[in-house]
Amino acid sequence: MAMPLSPWSLRRAGSAGAPALAAGRAGGVKGPGRPAPLLDETLGVVSVPSQWRGVQGIRGETKSCQTASIATAEASAQAQTHADAQIQTETPEPVAVVPVSQHDNPRLVAFLQRVEAMVTRELNKNWQSHAFDGFVVNWTEPQQTVSCLHTLGYPPAQGQGLHVTSISWNATGSVLACAYGRLDDGDWSTLKSYVCTWNLDRRGLNPRQPSVVVEVPSAVMCLAFHPAQPSHIAGGLYSGEVLVWDVSRPEDPLLWRTGLTDDTHTDPVYQVLWLPEPRHSHHFQVLSVATDGKVLLWQGVGAGQLQLSKGFALVVQQLPRSTKVKKPPRGETEVGVTAVAFSSFDPNLFVLGTEGGFPLKCSLAAEVLALTRMPSSVSLRAPVQFTFSPHGGPVYSVSCSPFHRNLFLSAGTDGHVHLYSMLQAQPLTSLQLSQKYLFAVRWSPVRPLVFAAASGEGEVQLFDLQKNSQKPTVSIAQTQDGSPVYCLEFNSQQTQLLAAGDAKGTVKVWQLSTAFTEQGPRETEDLDQLAVEGAT
Repeated sequence: MAMPLSPWSLRRAGSAGAPALAAGRAGGVKGPGRPAPLLDETLGVVSVPSQWRGVQGIRGETKSCQTASIATAEASAQAQTHADAQIQTETPEPVAVVPVSQHDNPRLVAFLQRVEAMVTRELNKNWQSHAFDGFVVNWTEPQQTVSCLHTLGYPPAQGQGLHVTSISWNATGSVLACAYGRLDDGDWSTLKSYVCTWNLDRRGLNPRQPSVVVEVPSAVMCLAFHPAQPSHIAGGLYSGEVLVWDVSRPEDPLLWRTGLTDDTHTDPVYQVLWLPEPRHSHHFQVLSVATDGKVLLWQGVGAGQLQLSKGFALVVQQLPRSTKVKKPPRGETEVGVTAVAFSSFDPNLFVLGTEGGFPLKCSLAAEVLALTRMPSSVSLRAPVQFTFSPHGGPVYSVSCSPFHRNLFLSAGTDGHVHLYSMLQAQPLTSLQLSQKYLFAVRWSPVRPLVFAAASGEGEVQLFDLQKNSQKPTVSIAQTQDGSPVYCLEFNSQQTQLLAAGDAKGTVKVWQLSTAFTEQGPRETEDLDQLAVEGAT
């Protein structure tokens, strides 16, 4: 039986099997029921595409999907706790109520009717009284402590044994200047000296290294900062010369100087002040006083010169007759000036302290010429109007009250502080603060009844006349060995600060408590009453 050939069999036979097929067909017999003889046939090439090659050509792709954002939530639960507590007190005893006698009611009514008019009258009188006007209740207890904030000094000056002769705060209240010189016996005119300043607000303050150091060829006896220019300082020298420095120019600080002329003081200058010009209040002049008896006003001009604009001279012959000073029959005798203070109420009124112990009331408006032959480029006038009772020795310091036009303080070598009124010669009160000299006294700029004094026993004494009119409220030991304190100044801008300089060349800055800086109720009225009671 012949099997049909599949196409796969034919493909596998190919051309190699063609002869066999041809031979079979030639020998075959055609008969009924037999298939037709095989014929030669050439077929085309059968090809099957490779699936492997297609798979290899597929490029890879990366895909991603994002699920919805996950929501989170926090929850907490607080367990509540309970605590029960009980306390047992004693059973309160009932308060016995005293029954009011019914028989007293008519008498009580009669009493109230009898005193009603009198009580109403007194209540109306109290309501109209002004006795407690301005009274402020202070619920805090004032502290009277005083602490030392800074101890300043310049070692080269201290090494020469120089004293702090004067100190001054600048217009902002942040810079403190001190003058180095000598106040004891000796000729110090050729001794090199210094003016030093410290900025207390500067971070990293070095108490042994001043911010500015100005070398001066003669001992500096006094200095004063300009009232409006924070960097200008006027100073008076032992040689009699007056200088002005600008400490903002440390390379060349000298701004003006008087030079050594006929107008210059011939004795040491003991105090300098800045005064506004009468016609130009924003322009200032320098006033200087010295033991040669002259009070001079200087004005800065070009070429670094201080020019004399006005002058006064004190001679014994022109003092008021009440002054018990020995007057020579002929010739002239100068009255040495050691201190000066101006009134806060009258720009022409000032007080001088003298070597003879007399405080003198003077005026810049004086027109009487001084009987003196002192050489001067301007006419010297006699300023004295009134003489007060003297101290037992030279007056080293005077200070006019900033709260009362007639009151001023003076301190001298007799160890006393005198409180004077401009209206009478005798002091209103006299306080002995030291067995040695008193070198400085200053009114507080904020408390009408507070002042400070510097003693030759090394103390700074603070007085509050509202608390005690005879003894200091606080005594501060400035020096451990009792060396004199020569100068002190309140800070008018930072009112809690008080500076003092001593013979050891040290400046100490003291911080005052509120008891010395906050004005109490009716304090100004108490000062007025003190002036009135002292004058009667």
